[in-house]
Amino acid sequence: MNVFVGNPNDKLIELCSTLLNNKRLFMASNRGPIEYRANKDGRLQGQRGSGGVVTALSSVSEYLELTWFASAMGEGDRLFADNSHNEPVNIPLIGPKLFLQFIVSSRSVYHKYYNIFCNPLLWFLQHYMWNFPYTPNIDAKVYDAWQNGYVLVNKAFADAMIKEAKKDSLPPIILSHDYHLYLLGGYIRNQIPEATLMHFNHIPWPAPSYWQLLPPHMREAILTGLCANDIVGLQTMRDIPFFLYSCKEILENSEVDFTNHTITINNHTTKVKSYPISVDVPNLKKLSQSPRIHDYIRKLSPLLGEKTIIRVDRTEPSKNIIRGFRAFDILLNRYPELIGKVKFLAFLVPSRTHIKQYQRYNQEVLELIEMINNKYGTDSWQPIKVFYENNYLQAIAAMHLYDVLLVNAVIDGMNLVAKEGPIVNTRDGVLVLSETVGAHEQLKSGALSITPVDMEITAEMLHTALTMSTEERKRRSDILKASIKREDLSDWLYKQLYDINLLINHQAI
Repeated sequence: MNVFVGNPNDKLIELCSTLLNNKRLFMASNRGPIEYRANKDGRLQGQRGSGGVVTALSSVSEYLELTWFASAMGEGDRLFADNSHNEPVNIPLIGPKLFLQFIVSSRSVYHKYYNIFCNPLLWFLQHYMWNFPYTPNIDAKVYDAWQNGYVLVNKAFADAMIKEAKKDSLPPIILSHDYHLYLLGGYIRNQIPEATLMHFNHIPWPAPSYWQLLPPHMREAILTGLCANDIVGLQTMRDIPFFLYSCKEILENSEVDFTNHTITINNHTTKVKSYPISVDVPNLKKLSQSPRIHDYIRKLSPLLGEKTIIRVDRTEPSKNIIRGFRAFDILLNRYPELIGKVKFLAFLVPSRTHIKQYQRYNQEVLELIEMINNKYGTDSWQPIKVFYENNYLQAIAAMHLYDVLLVNAVIDGMNLVAKEGPIVNTRDGVLVLSETVGAHEQLKSGALSITPVDMEITAEMLHTALTMSTEERKRRSDILKASIKREDLSDWLYKQLYDINLLINHQAI
């Protein structure tokens, strides 16, 4: 185990500037660090991505040349790629040594890749949502989306990265991300066997029995592609045995070491490790003090109750929004003294609105909110207030103000709301956290833990949080803040690059 002393960002800077400065770093993800759109004059304008990975890698690009490969997702991205002749272009808006190249697929190919295979299929499978009414049919449409969508896009990424890598005398370090690019490592390994490859997965890894719902050639190709990497990074420790068992069950030629967490295939060994992603604490705190955030705080403050529960979620079935509101219904029914005093502010972000299952789920959420408001509300007080929009700044402002933050997802990769909330909150707010959320592994000592489908225990934990003493609230809040600051986003990235450096120097991870 590595021991980290001092500022993790200082260690990251030192590692990049001294140990990895003779290597080029490549990054691959479906969504890039910047999105381009054409304005009214037809000129392209780039909007910087708000994700934490963009922020972390931006700091890396100050010390290490980074070439980022991403899908051209919209017409502005396609136009940018055309103007740059499909070559990497420096993007100073993101980082001084960051270069971007868009991978352009035909609209039909990208639709099959993204809208048929990646999201309704892989994402649902890995969140344990292949059950009624969400079980997809594996039919000719899916087979076509695999072969003429998913495979083609992964190959396009590989071709572009191999072409760029071969311009250098030294093999690159390649970091690929998430379920969109499971095949990438295998394609690159075949052409550049000496490359250092790592894949990080942002969503849960389910048990092998779930993967066996995929046709054999698909699941075998996915695992073979991942095991071509030197390191496979997962969000939590509990994901590791599932990945190892998946390889053991599905890949007949694999040798799985459950003690050292490795898979060996044809003399190539892959290390499987947990790297729980986190938040960029310094920039999050800076953002939380900005004038725009304080404008939102002023607007939201009149909506608070004597005590306020808040949730911030994409409107997805895995986020368990309906059970959270049903638990709130139980709370008000069981403890009528809270009626008129406790408010529930829900900040819900529209998600995958083109998928029918999501449309139905969203409608069920809104109908339940209306029922609860009609049941308990008066002319002067409504128990639930909903904000249905994608407004990150408003959500951060709301997290300043909660007395209780409810994160009750059924299954989640990490759920960064559980880490953002305690950092920006100013009221020693209590975190009520599902045991099945990735963040629970790190935050359980400061949170109130719940079983996400148990509405009785959720209601009781909400009551415990609302009635908790000032001293206990502060004790728990301090635990959460210290843990998140200690293992922030820079620490997450440092640990990965540290292990990659060990690999390069032929040392054990």
